[in-house]
Parts: sequence; C-alpha cells; structure tokens
Amino acid sequence: MLSNPQPRVLCVEDDEDAREMLSELLKFSFIETRAVGTAAQALSLVQAEHFDLLLLDTWLPDLDGVELCRRVRVMDPHTPVLFYSGAAFDDDKKRAIEAGATAYVAKPDVDRLLESVRELVSPARASPPKQFNASQ
Repeated sequence: MLSNPQPRVLCVEDDEDAREMLSELLKFSFIETRAVGTAAQALSLVQAEHFDLLLLDTWLPDLDGVELCRRVRVMDPHTPVLFYSGAAFDDDKKRAIEAGATAYVAKPDVDRLLESVRELVSPARASPPKQFNASQ
C-alpha cells in the first residue's frame, strides 16, 4: 500500500467534454481530480479542501481565469496554479503569470500538460497540506 495518497488536482474547465477528457487523462496518470465548470465552484472548493495543483482555463462563464487565479492567491499563495488554455498569445501567458500562475500550457499540447502537472505536483506533495482560513 502506498504511504501517500494520490496527488489531488482541481480542474476548472467550462467545456464539459474538455473537463471530462482532462479528468480521465489525469486519472490514468494516477492523479485524483475534482473537476468543475465555474470559478464560483472552484473558489468554494479551494476554501474547503486541499489540492496539490489547480488547473485553470482562461475562459470561464462567471469569471475570467486570470481573475480566478488572483482570488485564489489571496486565499492560498502556495499551491501551484497551471493554466491550460486556448488563449495562447504571449500577453495571455503574461497576464496569468502576473496574477500568480506558476506555469502556462497552450491547448492542445497534452504532452506538455502532463509533463507540467507531474513537475508541479511533485514539490507540492513534499509539503504538508496547508490549513486554510475561510475568514481571511
């Protein structure tokens, strides 16, 4: 039996097919995934649960992914944030990094996505889960 549970990733993707594909892809990489379609759902889960990585899309129905990243960083400045987005211009990447993202992968580069997930989850697993204070 493994001493550590599987890494946990919160995937925020508004497109249902893409969300399902990402969940399955991560599952086959032995990563537990919670997948949601809105920023509001993501913020609620970030406050309530521990994740080793947040995987965000740029375009969401209720809030821009970059703004979601900014809000997450107020609650949690340490968990790695990886953008996986069709917004592939340098300015898109720059805005995400300035908002607190750790890395950015342009769709549809699945190989680079999986490589980035593995790289970012490993250091996060070495640290104990952070305690979040919802009143902050």
